Amino acid sequence: MIDFLLKSTISLTIFLSFYHLVLEREKMHQFNRFYLLFSIVISFIIPFLTFEIIKIIPVVQNIEPLNNIITSSAIPENEIQGTSLPVEEKINFIPYVLWSLYGLISFLLLIRFSKNIWKLIVKSSSNPNVKYKNANLVLVEEKTLPHTFLNSIFINFDDYNDRNIEDELYTHELVHVTQKHTLDILFIEFLKVVFWFNPIFIFYKKAIQLNHEFLADEEIVKTYNNVPFYQNLLLQKSSEQQTIYLASNLNYLVTKKRLIMMTKRTSQKIVLLKKVAVVPILAVLVYFFCVKVVAQEKIINTNSGEKTSEITDKDKIRDSYYSNVRIILKDLRTNHSINKMYEDLSLEEKRNYLSWVPDMIIEKEVPEPLFEKMKNKNMAVWINGKVTYKEEIKKYKRTDFSYYTYSFVHKNARTKRFPQEYQYTLYTKKYFNENLKNSHLHFSNDTLKMVISEAKKDWKKVDKILSPKKEVDTAVWYTKEKEGYNLYLNDKKEKKVIVIDAGHGGHDFGATIDNLNEKNLTSEIAKRIKETHSDSDVEIHFTRTDDQFIALNERTTLINNIKPDLVISLHINNNKNTNSSGFEVYISDKTDFLDKNKEFAEKLSSKLSKTQLKNRGLKTAPFWILKNSICPSMVVELGFISNENDRNFIASEKGQIEIAKHIVAFISELK
Repeated sequence: MIDFLLKSTISLTIFLSFYHLVLEREKMHQFNRFYLLFSIVISFIIPFLTFEIIKIIPVVQNIEPLNNIITSSAIPENEIQGTSLPVEEKINFIPYVLWSLYGLISFLLLIRFSKNIWKLIVKSSSNPNVKYKNANLVLVEEKTLPHTFLNSIFINFDDYNDRNIEDELYTHELVHVTQKHTLDILFIEFLKVVFWFNPIFIFYKKAIQLNHEFLADEEIVKTYNNVPFYQNLLLQKSSEQQTIYLASNLNYLVTKKRLIMMTKRTSQKIVLLKKVAVVPILAVLVYFFCVKVVAQEKIINTNSGEKTSEITDKDKIRDSYYSNVRIILKDLRTNHSINKMYEDLSLEEKRNYLSWVPDMIIEKEVPEPLFEKMKNKNMAVWINGKVTYKEEIKKYKRTDFSYYTYSFVHKNARTKRFPQEYQYTLYTKKYFNENLKNSHLHFSNDTLKMVISEAKKDWKKVDKILSPKKEVDTAVWYTKEKEGYNLYLNDKKEKKVIVIDAGHGGHDFGATIDNLNEKNLTSEIAKRIKETHSDSDVEIHFTRTDDQFIALNERTTLINNIKPDLVISLHINNNKNTNSSGFEVYISDKTDFLDKNKEFAEKLSSKLSKTQLKNRGLKTAPFWILKNSICPSMVVELGFISNENDRNFIASEKGQIEIAKHIVAFISELK
């Protein structure tokens, strides 16, 4: 319904604008009458028209030369349905209220419309009628100007008997009767009843009625050929403002535009050009609203066994996809290695190793039960390639995503951080349009690295390639006569995940002296860490980098959802004794990570000792963040704000950069 209203309103607006800007100024009133009525009808039809244009998308199938191609399988039923949380259905009453309101207003307007028609019919039958040419003159008692409804012309009884009505006025009203202008008005009035919320029909009615007057005026000028007299007559009658909205009224809009139109001359060439100009307007609207490009797959069979040197369509598609890409490849079956640009490969190498080209990615909705499960359970989920947890997923609506993928992860490829059998990636609409929509057109990187093997016996060879040379990060192979595939990841390259927690924030200022406070100092040092960090093997998350208050339980919830390898909580100390100085590292001795905590705390202390801050040693404390984080964690008090030397150091840009540099160095050395 909304689609219909938008498309029809846009079409109506464009048609009416074109009429006012181009057509209304010329003496082509019969054409304009047809145009105004036709534009309304076609604007209602356009939303329902669809013209499909077939776009052939090549699809490569049956690629046998590579035995390591991963085939997708359906998501197991229990992943989506069996364990999904029940979703309580809520009735949305807003549509019912809106439709009821629309129906009530439309009904009242329809009653008003019918009542006015009935009044005119009764008025016509209850008053004396005089046959006049092809119309009925209805003689009424009230003082009124001539006006027309269907084939009835309403005039004042006394004016008729006293011959006070000029011939031009009779002829004017007869034009309305003969050309059946009342039907146009009834049509547009009915549309106003149905679409009362759309003001475009008010403007359409004004344009239609004014064009009716142009038609009637044109006939008077032709018949009597006395334009000045007729113009003066209209101006004289225009002072009488009685208007009946379902009738054609003599004094409707006696404006300068109407008076000028009586004497205007129009070139037939210009008229023809303006009539033809309607066609491009219609064509553009049909193109934008009705033409739909439909992708149709064309299967390219690569399993024919034919060897030919002729360049096929499949070769052209592959050449376009891999153009300017460096190919680094090791075929363990033949001990054949390749390290050169794609264009330098032989045709046989291209066909043997790179015959696969991806299909065009079509938008795919995330199943609602699966999305609900993601919001309520700890699942391995990425959004646009970034690890995301259920708290973050809850901020999205299912309709925010245009596409999703999933993969089964074999036991050997699972990690402590992601032990789940399935991994999912969701793609937002913006990301999909910018990165995936056209991904079938060209390989996404400038280098393609591959290892090809047939059996698990070659794993030692693969491992040598993965770890020491680091030519590839992943090895995949497909075993003959066995379902599924083997996936091995280079575990040695798994990123370390660290959380930096800047203490306090918002209304919680922490330790304060003069214009300095703990919340700002820890936030600044956290920012310096973010700026200094550049190790791609380490992923750092920050609980905050601005001035916001985060409750302790919220901090630990955030940390535990990230599942980091280490948490470093930054704080600044304070003491009544202004001679107290130096940094302290606190850990908890009540967790399962005591040994790790000690190891990390000693290494960090060693790094921070290289600053001018004195090492006050390792201590234990029952701090909330230490007790409730389900990972190694420590609280670092980076000097005393109450000590002048410490305060000057940690408040200076040089001191903050130095502290950040040593913390980043410690993080990069973590094993």
